[in-house]
Amino acid sequence: MSSQWSISENYLKSSQRRYQAANRQKKMPERRLKRNFLKQYNAHAACEVSSYGILGHAEALARRQKNNVNFVIHNMPVIARMSGMSKITGSTMPLLQGTMPEVSGGMLVVLPREQAAAYCKALEKTEHRQAWIVGIVENGERMARIIDRPRVIEVPPKDSGASLW
Repeated sequence: MSSQWSISENYLKSSQRRYQAANRQKKMPERRLKRNFLKQYNAHAACEVSSYGILGHAEALARRQKNNVNFVIHNMPVIARMSGMSKITGSTMPLLQGTMPEVSGGMLVVLPREQAAAYCKALEKTEHRQAWIVGIVENGERMARIIDRPRVIEVPPKDSGASLW
């Protein structure tokens, strides 16, 4: 029994170091990206995903929309290996509920459906950053939710010369 605990304890300690390193990496400046791409692709709204997690920020954006809409999240980009850590820690690390600040950082951008894929491609081509379509906008009461079984997209660390693990 104690050997199982020490394995889990070591895993949690190394995962905590990975999480801290990943958080430092995700805080890269994005001001230029915001201005140029958001205007070019007719973004309706955008925010950096940070302390409220993806769901908290999606809720905040939904409340501020002119139209009565809901944001429904189907895909969850997360820092690689954090999903496994979340399963071990359960409710103390609510990653897949969208309320944990760890969601690989970045921007949550609301785009017209017909421009979302082009935005993702252009971002990868010009900024060398990946982007994913994480959900849809539907008529509603200015709320956000995550579907019961979202697809988890494990985002590897960007090769910056310093390994996260």
